[in-house]
Amino acid sequence: MFVYEPNLSTYHDLLKTLKVTPPTLFAEQDFLNMFFRDVYKPIPSDYNLVMAMLWRHPENIYLDHVKVVHYCAAGSKPWRYTGKEENMDREDIKILVQKWWDIYNDESLDYKNTVVASSGSELQPILEALYEADAGHFFSAPSAA
Repeated sequence: MFVYEPNLSTYHDLLKTLKVTPPTLFAEQDFLNMFFRDVYKPIPSDYNLVMAMLWRHPENIYLDHVKVVHYCAAGSKPWRYTGKEENMDREDIKILVQKWWDIYNDESLDYKNTVVASSGSELQPILEALYEADAGHFFSAPSAA
């Protein structure tokens, strides 16, 4: 999560610093971490569990409290998970990957079914109100999901 208050001076400092900063593996993430290092305030792992925390500081992680998992470690993407990559054969990671698949396969969370069920007459009053208020326009498009 990145919360930022626009500031022209900060913008110019960002550009100036970017010009003299060598590229890194995680480009913009590394740059922002470095640039804002003195004002950086991480959110708790419960709301942004970075996978590496599981093997670096497992004593600080309570899986039953975790709300958001950042699958950023090599080999940790649930849809590509094999368990063979370094640090990926752990039981806690297997639990998180399984939770991801449980959510992915939960049909009650299926956006496509919701759109199909909501299309047509159910949306019409909302669309008409938006059009009359000149508050928005509706363009039908295929789902990206």
